[in-house]
Parts: sequence; C-alpha cells; structure tokens
Amino acid sequence: MKDWWIYQGPGSREERLNRLTEAPPPPWRDFSGTPDPGYTPPGCSGAAWQRTVDRGAGYVPDELEKDVVNTALYLRRPLLITGKPGVGKSTLAHSIATDLGLGPVLHWPVTSRSVLRDALYLYDAIGRLQEANLEQLRTPASDGGPRWSRAGHVAPPSAASISRFLRLGPLGTALLPQDRPRVLLVDEIDKSDIDLPGDLLTVFEDGGFTIPELARLAGEEPTVEIATDDAEGERVTIDSGRVQCRYFPVVVLTSNGERDFPPAFLRRCVRLHLQAPDVEKLARIIRGRLGVDIAEHDEYRELVRTFIDRSADGDLATDQLLNAIQLRLSRAWTGEEDRERFLATVMHHLTGPSA
Repeated sequence: MKDWWIYQGPGSREERLNRLTEAPPPPWRDFSGTPDPGYTPPGCSGAAWQRTVDRGAGYVPDELEKDVVNTALYLRRPLLITGKPGVGKSTLAHSIATDLGLGPVLHWPVTSRSVLRDALYLYDAIGRLQEANLEQLRTPASDGGPRWSRAGHVAPPSAASISRFLRLGPLGTALLPQDRPRVLLVDEIDKSDIDLPGDLLTVFEDGGFTIPELARLAGEEPTVEIATDDAEGERVTIDSGRVQCRYFPVVVLTSNGERDFPPAFLRRCVRLHLQAPDVEKLARIIRGRLGVDIAEHDEYRELVRTFIDRSADGDLATDQLLNAIQLRLSRAWTGEEDRERFLATVMHHLTGPSA
C-alpha cells in the first residue's frame, strides 16, 4: 500500500475521501460550481447503493490498477479502461465507488445510436406540446377563444412548465456541483458513433454544459428545479440553465477494443489496459467473491486450471469461472460423466472457432 493512494490507500474511508476532495487539482481542472443546498445526492444506503457494493466489494485490483486509478483521481481526468470482455472493466468503477463511499454508480450504456445529449439531459418535447395543447383548451382567453399570442401562436411556455419535462441524464447528474464527486460508468464507448468521443471533449474540458431550453428563459425565471438520473422524485435547482461541476466526476470509460479513438480524446484520458487475470489473481477473486480458498480444494483448483487451458483456444470471462464454482458449491453437475457438457455449458468461448 502506497502513502499517496486514495483508492485502496491508507486510512479510513472518510480520511481518504477528504484527501480526494482536498487535494489541489491542476489549475486547468479546478471548477467553480456551487452546490444546491436543497439537493442531497444518494448516499451509502438504499437499494441502488447495495447494488454498487454487491458488484464492487469483491473486486481485486493489482498494484498497476491502483496506481493508474489514483493518477486519474489526482489529475481529475476520465479513466479509459480497455481489455477483453469479462476482465472486470465495468466492475472497477463499482469498486472505486464502494471503496471511497461515493454513492451509487451512475451508468450510461453506450450503443451505436447514443448521442451526447442523451447522457446530459432528456427533454420530452412531445409531452410538453400535448400539455400545452390541453392547456389551451382548458383555459380560454377573455374573448372566449383559445389563448393566442399576438403573432398568432400559442403563448410561449414558462421555464417552470418546461422543467417538468426535463430530466438530467447520467452524465448531467454526475456533473452537478456536489460536496463529493460521483462515479460515472460510460460502458462500451467503442460501440458509439464515430463523433461521440469528440463531442465529449468539450464537456470534459469545461466540467459543465448548458440546457438551451432553460437558458432561453433564464431572464424570466433564472432558477428552475428539474429531475435527476437518481431515484424518482429527486430534483435539483438549475441556475440560468447551466450545470457546472465543483469536483470533476470519476468518469470510467470502458472499451473492448472494437475501434480506435482520436488522439485529442486519448490525451485527455488516463489509460489502463486490463490483462486477463493469472492463476494467483483468479484465486484472490474467487476468495473475495465466493469465500473459497482454492488452495484447500482440489476440485476448484482443477476448475481454475481448466479455465486457463480453455482460454488458450478463445476468450473466456472471469464470471464464467465464478459461475462454474458456484454451481459446484451448489452440488450441481457433480457427475464425472457430465464433465465435458458442464464445461461446454458454463465455459463456452466468447471468441475463436468454437464461439
């Protein structure tokens, strides 16, 4: 354990969290957002937090992983994690949140159709238009007809009426000014449209963004409450349509290596490549996840050897090994005559000729 580590470092969780928030950032990563005193982000309790703990508590990072994660924390830069499927890229984000008590992980699963605005905020324009039309029918003008503006259009909406149809996305919620950073998992960014990594650069550099629908009405209503990506009913006050972080969130981007990224994007990230775990690390993962010491059980040690051997013919994910051991703990597939079918069922290759 190294003295400078925050993640997996010395001291209590509270002490390490204080080091995270009090460590001086690079001047170009120092942000000035002011937290909303009426908004309390989710803490270390509840169902969402328990899901984060269940996934992150058993993760076993090696020294290199700890070095790189802590580098990203000090520099307040996104962490780009590459590696084959199943090596623990997404789980590392939950491990960081669990270790430092940063609340439930915010999750943005990226697809080929994902665009930046989906992650920042959602605006139900159709729902707002339907309500406006109903409002015109319910509230006639003084002459008995519908309320029309002088230009012949429906009277413009107020910021308050629009706010009910706005909701921050996972990235937008992560960028809210708070007393501690949130963890955001941007999963499988290599599946995105070619423009998305470039679109993210401005937001990552500015540490904030503007909601045009609110900014246009800021002169009439400078502060408006809108929903967040957390639990239903959670609302936060937005000032002049601008969301500006106080601490840059812990952004973890994962990639299976299906595409290359532009240099401008890569230089703004701290990069970590996860190799497939060796026998020693697999033993620690199994002990942490299932409470089984394979050194004391020939049966489970043999499963680990088989997993390593089968990995030579095609990719396997660590959770496939955990599934195999969990089945044996449940006394399933114990017949020797079923061994090959058992292995083909739980350790089927993800890549290669037999995938």
